[in-house]
Amino acid sequence: MREPALEVRDLRVRVGTLEAVHGVSFTLERGLRTGLIGESGSGKTLTALAVMGLLPDGLGASGSVLHEGRDLLQMAEIELCRLRGDRLAMVFQEPMTALNPVMRVGDQVAEPLRIHRGAGRGAAGRQAVQLLERVQIPDAAEKTRAYPHQLSGGQRQRAMIAMAMACSPDLLIADEPTTALDVTVQAQILGLINRLVEEEGATLLLITHDLPVVAQVCEQVMVMYGGYIVEEGPAAEVFDGPRHPYTRGLVDAIPPLDQDLPERRLRAIPGNVPALGEFPEGCPFRNRCPRADWRCQVMPALAGEQHKVACWHPVA
Repeated sequence: MREPALEVRDLRVRVGTLEAVHGVSFTLERGLRTGLIGESGSGKTLTALAVMGLLPDGLGASGSVLHEGRDLLQMAEIELCRLRGDRLAMVFQEPMTALNPVMRVGDQVAEPLRIHRGAGRGAAGRQAVQLLERVQIPDAAEKTRAYPHQLSGGQRQRAMIAMAMACSPDLLIADEPTTALDVTVQAQILGLINRLVEEEGATLLLITHDLPVVAQVCEQVMVMYGGYIVEEGPAAEVFDGPRHPYTRGLVDAIPPLDQDLPERRLRAIPGNVPALGEFPEGCPFRNRCPRADWRCQVMPALAGEQHKVACWHPVA
């Protein structure tokens, strides 16, 4: 096993009196790419925001998030600010709301270099142009003078990636980085993130609904539902032989490429993801699971060696 880039232990996120993430534990190995998958409402984004210390007001986190032996959850905000944008970086779902609408794109890309590397305005500006060129934005020098609303959705996401990678972070979290982009641009953005992470030797946590992308890009995968990690392991093993009924349902819902879709109905997991506070006790998937019985009223532990599953009745 490689040296850990991040160790999360018993992470819990509270929304008022409700718990949205339940004692999640995982390790991100240095230099590896890990996918975090699950339907909307499973707790993926809350987990990422808790790791980065960016939970909205009214939400609280407990447990431990260890980076190089230091617990991020115990750090003062000023200490976290020294890490965010430098050693730790995040690409958010919607760049239009994440970017500052009244600040030029070039200044935003240059800002991490000025804050964390002490670069002067001129040097940081020149590096910002190089970073925008690196993420394949055409006419990069001209685009540094533009405001976010003057760029396309794909260009805004590329600019955010340039900001995130400016200081060559150890860990990059990409939270649904292709939301609202067309299929062609999605592929370009994901390919870009993968290439930059490889070039920098960084650790990647990719949060996405796109299972084929995770299977292609990531070495490890974690499946989340109802605020729990219900399955994790090497991506090839999990997708070739999913053991949790929820993972099996996600894999079965992928449209086959070798069949005529109009002649066959797509498979779907019955029901919907419940709202926070409405998940059943015990295994949160038991009200949608065809294998559930009385034992599922108690949440099983995540068990196994490399390929782990939290289920009383795993798929053989």
